[in-house]
Amino acid sequence: MTITATLADRYVATAMRTVPESQRADLAAELRASIDDQIEARVADGAALDAAERAVLTELGDPDTLAAGYTDRPLWLIGPRYYLTWWRLTKLLWAIVPACAAFGVGLGQVFSGAQVGEGIGAVVSVALSVIVHIGFWTTLIFFIVERSTPDRGAGLVGTWSVDDLPELKENGAKLGDLIGSLVFLALAAGAVVWDHFVGFAYFAAAGEWMPFLAPSLWPWWITALFALIVLEALLAIFVYARGRWTRATATVNAALNVAIAIPALWLLLLGELVNPEFFAQLMPSDAAQTAETVVTALIGFGIVLIAVWDTIDAFLKARRAR
Repeated sequence: MTITATLADRYVATAMRTVPESQRADLAAELRASIDDQIEARVADGAALDAAERAVLTELGDPDTLAAGYTDRPLWLIGPRYYLTWWRLTKLLWAIVPACAAFGVGLGQVFSGAQVGEGIGAVVSVALSVIVHIGFWTTLIFFIVERSTPDRGAGLVGTWSVDDLPELKENGAKLGDLIGSLVFLALAAGAVVWDHFVGFAYFAAAGEWMPFLAPSLWPWWITALFALIVLEALLAIFVYARGRWTRATATVNAALNVAIAIPALWLLLLGELVNPEFFAQLMPSDAAQTAETVVTALIGFGIVLIAVWDTIDAFLKARRAR
């Protein structure tokens, strides 16, 4: 029985367009014979020719998917063989490279005397660009490796064993975590008090101790800082009493980090966080400005890094606790 079916012709042509030329004729004949046989069977059972043809082609599904099955061609960008390795490497690079790039660009902007808004824009632009490039190039490399080594691991995938199991992570709500948090907060408060009433460093030429923080921060800015430190301590006690981090406590922790970091960065940019006389006493005037610029940049990045790390860490602990 010879069947002239426009839909069947279109289906076979569509399926064969992604098949290698050397296999196309044989596979087209095989597919067309299979379609004809199934249509004939349905017609023999009493179905109309057009309806039988449409039902057979619908049952076969997407012709490109069918062709991929004929040629063992994967229909994914990164398959299961390399997916976990690709994802772990990508996350590791995202955790390290953008921060390093942002720090380098930010330091360069500080040295070039760029305006605050211009510097922030350059840092954000570079960080986003690095994130996109990491995602693109790692994916492209694994795509090429997977397509060029379909039956081998290419040295990127090893055999899993029980030795690869990670150690269990604490939920951050143990007594040791509470003690560590309270001791750190107490040391931070004590350092601020010591810096003001005693001094950060002794300068023999001046014959006196010199504070590192600007004296003008007392009393109001320092009082606000101590209030936030007390709230951080109360939060640590609450988390310990609760026995775990939650999304709510992690959100409160993030708010406290923002409340500390934003004013500190604002004062740092205004030149009102660090004692302006400290570097003048520390070194000659021609080097004092450079040293102050470098230290200011380092302090700014340190404030941002600590706030971001502590915020992310709290949310990760809350997620593990769930």
